[in-house]
Amino acid sequence: MGLFTKTYQVKPNQQGFLYRDNVLEKVLPPGRFEVVDWRNRTELLLLPTTSRLLTVTNQEVLTRDSIALRFSFVVQYRIANGQQFLSQFELNRPAPQLLLEAEQRIFQTIQLAARNKIAAFDSEELPERRAELTDFNSPEVAQQLAELGIVIEQAQLRDLTFPKNIQDLFARYLEARIRSKADLENARTAVATARALKNAADQMKGDDNLRFFQYLETITKIAAKGKHTFLVGDYPAGNKPVS
Repeated sequence: MGLFTKTYQVKPNQQGFLYRDNVLEKVLPPGRFEVVDWRNRTELLLLPTTSRLLTVTNQEVLTRDSIALRFSFVVQYRIANGQQFLSQFELNRPAPQLLLEAEQRIFQTIQLAARNKIAAFDSEELPERRAELTDFNSPEVAQQLAELGIVIEQAQLRDLTFPKNIQDLFARYLEARIRSKADLENARTAVATARALKNAADQMKGDDNLRFFQYLETITKIAAKGKHTFLVGDYPAGNKPVS
């Protein structure tokens, strides 16, 4: 290394931005670089090129019918244009602080989009239409964050929580729906059974064989309870029925 040189390293999955006298001089890929710097006037800013994950929890929103909910969401983003990104911030801070500020802007943009989307629904619609709320990455959001040099790869609802009293109401409503469906099914079954029995009874009318079998079944049930005397048809005078 020369007396008037500086050594800079750009790690894998990073991109380096070399400034001289506070002016961008070049963009550096991963590697090790010897830079001539007579008067210590160079500086290197490093930005990640990989995706980063941002998780936001416990946000409050009002539905269209003024029910307060809490929701959480996750955002996966990456810096697609490092020069554009750096042009949006004051560069008197280390790169990690720039990333924190960028994530605050991402959070505010996605949060506003999420609130607007959830607020367009009544509370009772949300359980059945939750699939429509999953994606918060609208074209408007993408355009706003593109101005930061950022691409949103994913912005999705993670969970949606109703107040306890609303949860209880939904639980009772669901129970009532299930019970009504069960009652309706039972009623349909009863009607079908009654119809089948009626059809069977109609078919049995005037059928001597069926009456005979019913007769035998009745005798069997009576005989099972003790000794009885059965008279079937006529018997000759002087003879007694058998017990």
